[in-house]
Amino acid sequence: MSSLKYNSKMKTIIVLCILLSGAVVYVAIANKNSKQMTTRQKILKAFYPIIMKVGKKKSAANTAQVQPLVDFYSLEIKLNDSTDFKMSSTKGKKVVLVNTASDCGFTAQYEDLQKLYQQYNDKIIVIGFPANDFQQQEKGSNEAIASFCKKNYGVTFPLATKGIVAKSNNQQEIYQWLSDKNLNGWNNQSPTWNFCKYIINEKGVLTHFFDSSVPPLGSEMKKALGVE
Repeated sequence: MSSLKYNSKMKTIIVLCILLSGAVVYVAIANKNSKQMTTRQKILKAFYPIIMKVGKKKSAANTAQVQPLVDFYSLEIKLNDSTDFKMSSTKGKKVVLVNTASDCGFTAQYEDLQKLYQQYNDKIIVIGFPANDFQQQEKGSNEAIASFCKKNYGVTFPLATKGIVAKSNNQQEIYQWLSDKNLNGWNNQSPTWNFCKYIINEKGVLTHFFDSSVPPLGSEMKKALGVE
């Protein structure tokens, strides 16, 4: 091997090592408070800001204020601690329903969802719906999911038992309602990926759908929730 080729190869190796070292340091800094994460989860959390910048934001709004054909407040879910939660208990508040996963590029949205819940819990309720529908990114049990969310993101908002949110014969009743205009009045859009957000207003009307790339504390969400 000529000295020129050798030096060129060594420079390439050195540059790659520097980039790799920088990436390792970046991931370590971004995850300094992470307590119960796999290596994959730590990498995804570290690169979440980049994922959000390149994602194409999609949304839909009930601009005509079409009323639901089936009463939202007639629905009921089971929380991950096996207790029943009636949607009628949310009357007078806006509700953010979001399908979640622990092993996704958008998992870091748990942090902003918790901030949203903490800051506006007098007028907004956030409910998470863990699901393993997209690339099997939520394989954990209900207990493991709750522990992961609490330890790494301080989640205190309600989490439902893990279920199916994508359209199928086994889709959860509440997601059937959210993604069928014959039930909610106007929207047929089911979750396109993990961390899609649906907003219900104080009167039980579905007003907005936001996909994964729309941040929970972004201007679009805040406007829809009336907390700009």
